[in-house]
Amino acid sequence: MTRAELLGALIRQARSNGFEFRKWYTRRMGLPWINFASSVQMLSEDRRYFGLLFAHEFAQMFWRPGSKMAFVVPNTQFTRVSKDGTIKVVERKGHIRRTVMPDAWRYHLKEMAVADDPMRYMRKFLLIEEDLAGVPAASDEENPDGDDSMPAESILMEENFIGDQKS
Repeated sequence: MTRAELLGALIRQARSNGFEFRKWYTRRMGLPWINFASSVQMLSEDRRYFGLLFAHEFAQMFWRPGSKMAFVVPNTQFTRVSKDGTIKVVERKGHIRRTVMPDAWRYHLKEMAVADDPMRYMRKFLLIEEDLAGVPAASDEENPDGDDSMPAESILMEENFIGDQKS
């Protein structure tokens, strides 16, 4: 998948949540609107896409308010001074934290800022057909009771929300 294709998929997902890409593009980039494909191509050149990825209005629409989120809190180690004046090392084990955050987009912007590649970080939260290639589709035949407990799309979305473990 090329950078332009990935940007297009990210923008389409944010647009499905209410992001007005055309308005953002003309206002923030200061360029005239030609069409969606040429705008995405322009953003994909010379790292212009950083302006979009780190835009608050884009992030707010990409990660909707109140969306369920699970992430890994890494192992941490720090020192502190005890009451008797000795310095102690405190070690905390990592764990998975699941939460519903009204401003999850702020968390993701921070994580994306420290990530090696912001596009790779965003890719984890994008569900496209390539991801569903090996997953059998949920159908009524496989589930005769009509119980839609966990379709394949939900399983992938759940996996996409779990952050990378940091060592």
